[in-house]
Amino acid sequence: MKRILFTVSNDISTDQRMYRICNTLQEQGYDVILIGRNRNKSKSLQKQSYMQHRLNMWFDAGKLFYLELQCRLFFYLLFKPFDAVCGVDLDTILPCYLVSRIRGKVCFYDAHELFTEVPELNNRSLVRRIWLALERWICTRKSIVKYTVSQSVADIFFDRYNAQFDVIRNMPHIKNTGSGNPSSNIIVYRGAVNKGRGLEFLIQAMQFNGYTLIIAGDGDITASLKELVIALKLTDRIQFTGYLSPAELDHIAVSARIGVNLLDSVSLNYYYSLANKFFDYVHLGLPQITMRFPEYEKLNATFEVAILLDSLQPESIAVAIDQLMQHNEYYKQLQTNCKHASAVWNWEEEKNKLITIYRFV
Repeated sequence: MKRILFTVSNDISTDQRMYRICNTLQEQGYDVILIGRNRNKSKSLQKQSYMQHRLNMWFDAGKLFYLELQCRLFFYLLFKPFDAVCGVDLDTILPCYLVSRIRGKVCFYDAHELFTEVPELNNRSLVRRIWLALERWICTRKSIVKYTVSQSVADIFFDRYNAQFDVIRNMPHIKNTGSGNPSSNIIVYRGAVNKGRGLEFLIQAMQFNGYTLIIAGDGDITASLKELVIALKLTDRIQFTGYLSPAELDHIAVSARIGVNLLDSVSLNYYYSLANKFFDYVHLGLPQITMRFPEYEKLNATFEVAILLDSLQPESIAVAIDQLMQHNEYYKQLQTNCKHASAVWNWEEEKNKLITIYRFV
């Protein structure tokens, strides 16, 4: 049985893309191990069909964290038997590539995002230049098999480095969990609570209505958003759940009427993104509010499942919320479109591309 190792820098208990990828390849007869890291808030790992391993880290963020991560991954991979290794995102690919060359093994690169364009690198020119140099070096290695999450991101890598990336989108398994609740007054956001997600504007938009907002997730700006909610006197209508399991996220989502996927266009990473939650809302029959960005606009032209926003102005967000809350026929049409779209946009269809990419291991 051929063994494939996957390396990530995040908490593997909440990474649905990696769950789908690892489970699919395990089903295909590979011996899969997913390697992540332990964090203070990490939940206990649930048993999966594949093996999971968490690295214990001294540092949790910053330069020392990334340096430690490279070292720990390098030595872990150096002494771990494998036939192929996949670095997920730019922050884990370097040790994967180096060890694969030392040991003569196949190396894959799964670019979940435009790492060099994340908002955390804004106004940090030196740090960004270092990551750009690594990105250029990795993308121009002919021996690395590369794939990413959207055609827009693949096109950028080709324009920058003449590098060919396959595309495997973040589509969920077909769900049988019902659909959004038309009688509900709940709006739900699910995912990371980080800079650039438009959440501060969403909270401000809640001043213009009497609905309930549930922010299902956690992240770097949770504390500041809670302070904003208090300042705006919205604590009775805005709830923070913290980290939830996928099943818990789905349970909350089907009790809601609207899903939200807002992003700041200042970040090219977000502008060209194709978030898991877009497809999650579709499969849950939940009409959503998202951005008029290239990937979402293209998909919405095929199946209209969302209201597309041109800006993050709180007033614009409030108008979109009212449109989905108050116009029942339009809402029902979007729900119907979600049902049709989920028959096309699903992992059962998308996984065939993944299987093809890994067929030569």
